[in-house]
Amino acid sequence: MSNDDTRRPTPPPPLPWMSWQVGQRVVVRYRDTDGGSRDALGTLVEAAPDHVVIDARRGRVRVDASQMIVGKVVRPPRPRFGS
Repeated sequence: MSNDDTRRPTPPPPLPWMSWQVGQRVVVRYRDTDGGSRDALGTLVEAAPDHVVIDARRGRVRVDASQMIVGKVVRPPRPRFGS
């Protein structure tokens, strides 16, 4: 074994949201400005290495990667009966 300092750096882990498809329903938990957390649930509009944009009930929400806690693709909403 050699003590070679020319080893390649370890690549960063993959960004899960980069595998999501625009139009999918997703949920992202993120840190808000008060230090608490919020959820954005809705249709994915944009996924970039540094942020996602979600059309949620309260409007379009941009979540920076640095604020994200966890996120995933979720099933479409159930149909509402009697509406």
